[in-house]
Amino acid sequence: MHLLLGHLLDTAAVGELVWDRYLAPVIRERLDAVSGGQGRALFALVCGLHDVGKATPAFQMKDDGLAARVRVAGFDWKGVSPQQGRRWHHTRAGAVILRDYLPQVGWSRQACNWVWPLVAGHHGRIPGRDKLVHPGVAHGVGPWPQVQQAFVDRVAADLGVDLPDLGKASTPNRGDQLALAGLVIMADWIASDHKNFGGLADPGKVSMAAARGRAHEAWEKLGLRGGWRRANLVPEDQPDLVRHRFGKAARAAQSAAVEMARNMPGTGLLILEAPMGEGKTEAAFAAAEILAAKVGADGVYVGMPTQATSDPMFSRVRAWLAAVDAEVPVGLLHGRARFNPEWAALRSQISFAGVHDDLDDFGLTDDYGLGDAFGLGDAFGLGDAFGLGVEVGVDDESRASAAARSETPPTGPVAAAEWFLGAKRGLLAPVTVGTVDQLLHAATRTKYVMLRHAGLAGRVVILDEVHAYDVYMAQFLFEALRWLADSGVPVIVLSATLPPALREQLARAYLQGALQCRDVDLAALPTPVGYPSTTAVFTRGGKPDFTSVSAQPWRPSASVNVRILDEDDAFDPRTVAAAVTRAVGDGGCALVVCNTVRRAQDVHAELTAAFGADVVLLHSRFTAAERARRTAEVVDRLGPPRREGAAPRPKRLVVVATQVAEQSFDVDVDVLITDLAPVDLVLQRVGRLHRHERPSSDRPANLRRPQVLVSGLRLTGEDVPRYPEGSRAVYGDHLLLRAAALVVDAAEDAGWSIPADVPGLVAALYGEASLGPSGWSEAFAVARTAWEVDEERRRVNASAFLLGGEDRLRLPTLAGLHDNGTAALETEERVAAVVRDGAESIEVVLVRRAPAGGYLTLSGRRLGPTGEVAMSDDTVLEEVVGSVIRLPAVPELTAAARATLIPLPGWAGDPWLRRTRALILDNQHAATLGGRDLRYDNNLGLVVSAANVPTGRRRVHPTP
Repeated sequence: MHLLLGHLLDTAAVGELVWDRYLAPVIRERLDAVSGGQGRALFALVCGLHDVGKATPAFQMKDDGLAARVRVAGFDWKGVSPQQGRRWHHTRAGAVILRDYLPQVGWSRQACNWVWPLVAGHHGRIPGRDKLVHPGVAHGVGPWPQVQQAFVDRVAADLGVDLPDLGKASTPNRGDQLALAGLVIMADWIASDHKNFGGLADPGKVSMAAARGRAHEAWEKLGLRGGWRRANLVPEDQPDLVRHRFGKAARAAQSAAVEMARNMPGTGLLILEAPMGEGKTEAAFAAAEILAAKVGADGVYVGMPTQATSDPMFSRVRAWLAAVDAEVPVGLLHGRARFNPEWAALRSQISFAGVHDDLDDFGLTDDYGLGDAFGLGDAFGLGDAFGLGVEVGVDDESRASAAARSETPPTGPVAAAEWFLGAKRGLLAPVTVGTVDQLLHAATRTKYVMLRHAGLAGRVVILDEVHAYDVYMAQFLFEALRWLADSGVPVIVLSATLPPALREQLARAYLQGALQCRDVDLAALPTPVGYPSTTAVFTRGGKPDFTSVSAQPWRPSASVNVRILDEDDAFDPRTVAAAVTRAVGDGGCALVVCNTVRRAQDVHAELTAAFGADVVLLHSRFTAAERARRTAEVVDRLGPPRREGAAPRPKRLVVVATQVAEQSFDVDVDVLITDLAPVDLVLQRVGRLHRHERPSSDRPANLRRPQVLVSGLRLTGEDVPRYPEGSRAVYGDHLLLRAAALVVDAAEDAGWSIPADVPGLVAALYGEASLGPSGWSEAFAVARTAWEVDEERRRVNASAFLLGGEDRLRLPTLAGLHDNGTAALETEERVAAVVRDGAESIEVVLVRRAPAGGYLTLSGRRLGPTGEVAMSDDTVLEEVVGSVIRLPAVPELTAAARATLIPLPGWAGDPWLRRTRALILDNQHAATLGGRDLRYDNNLGLVVSAANVPTGRRRVHPTP
């Protein structure tokens, strides 16, 4: 058992270390600014008072035996039923204690109003004022209020703080309050680890000095630390920061971005628009250093649109960090991070230190099961007036459960990253790379959202490929920008194909947060006059301000020939295969991009008959290990020239892919064949065409001019264009029709000049000007109306989950933040569904049923009767986890997978496998699920019996 006072002092001591050794300078400066330089004392005090609500009958009556001892001491709760006790959660009780008592010792009502939500929310949800109705006896009457107040006084006295003086603090920005709420939870969780904070039942051993000693020892064992050292950033003797960090002289666009960051007055939004291969990422890293040094940030979060794009970015971030501060903890945050070899190697060097983070809601079970208790009387230093010392804890089962979750803590600087990457703690690591969902969830009213803000505060946020977010996801992006701006977090966004309207929306959202005003004046927001361009958005003197600069691309624009493939009404894959054969029959490297997996599989089958092993298929329905292998093979063979150890460029190679080829796919092909898609996505695919500078002799004579052949488009005179139903299901009519008009114009004219034409093409796609022949106008109008209705519907759907929204700007405190909050989400798929409104899909691990009983891996290795061999053989385990695959987002498949698929019994010992469903295949690698026949083919991937399985009209994750 651990006495309540002991836990309060332990948490206060951890809070001091969080302040001293973890917080970025900017967070300390911002809290000091509202507290007269007493930020450290104020933060430690709030940490120390977080559980004061446990000094109530509602909490102390949980254990009958210990409750009896409290009654003997004269503290009773007659008439309180167990149900009433459960309803009055200690988080709300603590808020009431502070709300009622602090004004009595001189705190301003303003200070009380923003502090109590930090205590009320330390179990993940912040209630409104209406939830703080004093329940009478359950909260404590008679001598109870004196004890509660004595705890407040004792914690303040032991910390050596002037309690009345701290009450003069003014109100921080709500973004800062939310980060502080998360940091209080962080301190509580560290102090709640039984391995490092064993129970103290002897009141004589409870003191601030002892708590500080325990906290220091635990901190050292866990290897916790903050981010990079400020002195390491932006060396003064390096005029070209890009060259200094990356070994190559800065290109014009990179120099422009870096210079603009230098000239910004402080925090703000930096928008980098540049062609694929221009070096946006290196420019963003250099600008992030400058902004971090300017504002006092100590790390970065890099958000990517997909898991596949996160992995290569993780490698680039680590390489950059090696030059900045090699000891900074770094984490990879996405559902398949385990399959990243670099991340797996990093994790293999360290052990895991867990904390208790069970689900909890107001009035439900207590988190942690720590046995936090309090003693009443002089033995606890609370004064003789309280009489007998009595100790109260919780049941042994909860305590044992918590102990089981605390394993041997890691040591050393790398171990800190592992601690930070426990459940709900990912963004607390100083440097993180992952899917943008991590940021988007910071914009939702989900439980423990404040932990995400604690991790984002004091960082620089970099968001790549922002053009890839659909209208639903964009609402969460805008909401996140509002909160980040309110917290003073610099944000850098990157895009090769940014629609003008999206540029304006990004600027508006950031300024709304910075100014806490819904209506902001964007009249002076400049429209870039060239490409690449950099736009800075910030405030000066309480008003919006902007700057913009354009630069020359690193190589001149190239003329790209655009032609349209003459398809039949059935969109026969043989037509595409024949076109590819004509293009590279005598040699050359081609990329064929199809809009659906089924079409890619069909085209691949036709091409394999002609070219055999010279054809590679790449899409998302291969197992994780096989997809990674295929991607690495293609990048190795078609990547940048003159790389050390790279494979020679093949005489001929045809890559048939889906949308996985649009982002973070550094390959260079001689010719591109692509299904019709929205033009910004077609341009992303064009970014793989003649991507690298290489001798002209490397390319066949007939392919030395960049050529794009648009497939999946049927033109018949003046009739409205047609395209496969699969394309329509993914992208919808409106964008496809406008894209078709732009492609027809290019085919009838001189093609495209890339990258010079990119901004104009994107603006035309998303603009309102008429496109195409007059005979198309009626179909265009109908499609646009349907698109606008659907866009508005999705905006409204997203608004139901937003953390605050435009209507809640200028609110002074966090009170009621989680009113009508999002329900607890028990699976990764359900969490993702909040910020992505496409059809839900399920990940499974493919295994085979052995003829003699038991199970086999996909390749035929023995798994044993229950799959248990994976727990004892690392080679088998590696193959099993590499056999994960995401099923198509078909409602029938998803429902059937949820209802019928479970982990193999022998997987209980693995923390990931025990939560992963197994899809058991027969000896033909086939299974039936949800009324569909599934078959895994080593050459084609997962084959679904239903043709052109639609995935919904979504711009992100359209069954790539």
